[in-house]
Amino acid sequence: MKVFKFGGASVNSADAVRNMAEIVKQHTTEPLVVVVSAMGKTTNNLELLVPHHQYHTPDNIPETLDKIKNYHYNIIDQLFGSNNQEVYTQINLLFAQLEDQVMHPSFDYNYNYDQIVSIGELLSTSIISLYLLHIGVHNQWVDIRTIIKTDATYREGKVDWELTQSCVSNTLKEIVATNGLVITQGFIASSGHGTTTTLGREGSDYSASILAYCLNATDMVIWKDVPGFLNADPKFFANTTKINTIPYNEAIELAYYGASIIHPKTVKPLQNKEIPLHVKSFITPKSEGSVIKNASHIEPETPLYIFKNNQILLSIMPKDFSFIAEDNLQKIFGEMADIGIKVNMTQNSALSFSVCIDEHHLVFDKLIPRLQKDFAVRYNKGLQLITIRYHNPQIINEIVNHRKIYLEQHSRITAQLLCEM
Repeated sequence: MKVFKFGGASVNSADAVRNMAEIVKQHTTEPLVVVVSAMGKTTNNLELLVPHHQYHTPDNIPETLDKIKNYHYNIIDQLFGSNNQEVYTQINLLFAQLEDQVMHPSFDYNYNYDQIVSIGELLSTSIISLYLLHIGVHNQWVDIRTIIKTDATYREGKVDWELTQSCVSNTLKEIVATNGLVITQGFIASSGHGTTTTLGREGSDYSASILAYCLNATDMVIWKDVPGFLNADPKFFANTTKINTIPYNEAIELAYYGASIIHPKTVKPLQNKEIPLHVKSFITPKSEGSVIKNASHIEPETPLYIFKNNQILLSIMPKDFSFIAEDNLQKIFGEMADIGIKVNMTQNSALSFSVCIDEHHLVFDKLIPRLQKDFAVRYNKGLQLITIRYHNPQIINEIVNHRKIYLEQHSRITAQLLCEM
């Protein structure tokens, strides 16, 4: 049994869906679970509908809803032609749910986020499942919220592994055995109370990893628009090198530092059962790609670069006569954890604590006002965090290129530099 994961770029148009269907058709000789993200930039557009989002206003709701609807309707019309009645019926039910969530929100931003943004995966998988049936590929659509169970931490649900394994063993395995091909959603899950949760932004990889672990899959494959695991993001580097083999531990480190090709939580469940993770191109599906597995070193050995834009450097200093000791650090990290702010890099001295975090409206709306009750807070916006694995001084100088460095850390293997963009 294999688990495939297709991201938004692989299903962002009617032609892309047809291509994805051809790849799936080539692998239906054995049981297959296919995990799919929302189509294209649907998640970004759905985020605009979440009440209290920085760009959400009552005036833009109709326009945003129409944009999302028309995007999906256009794909449906191209895929199904005039035989689209059943598809429209199912999709319009989901749009009705979306409108109800938007018009009748709760006061909890994170709860609203999960109820609204999760509709994207339900839309994409419904269309894809029906299209596969339309072209004669038998499959079963599964609502993953009945399988993957989490706590009620909205936007970052913590997986209840015991309950999830039970749902997989008692329900999903039988569905796969009966139908051979299952189409389901990434990113979303449900709490013990039955409310929709999500696994964190870009969490579809993690969804596939959870299912691969619980199903004892032989392999997991992530289908991307790149030829494999590259040593740098092509958006930043004109010339990149494909890494053929990556050890599990190296992949975990790279994901932790922000490598966009895999979700940070994806690798560990696979490592625990030594399930290989293949990264392959949906553009050239027959090419070899890359594999993350039990190995001693990366091959070929080459420096690895990770860039994170739109970073904020917070400098936090006590207002009283205290120092940056354990009690103050506990208070700072406690506020970040409560709001859901992730830390990318830290550095502290006796009198100040510096932290690099992603730029987000919650930093200014909640975090800084809370910290200012006890601390003096300064910040710099619009920075770039550069992480280099297997660095040397020449590489660092070439990458930084005389830009101002706000924060810098080195270990034997990894260098991190927070710079002007």
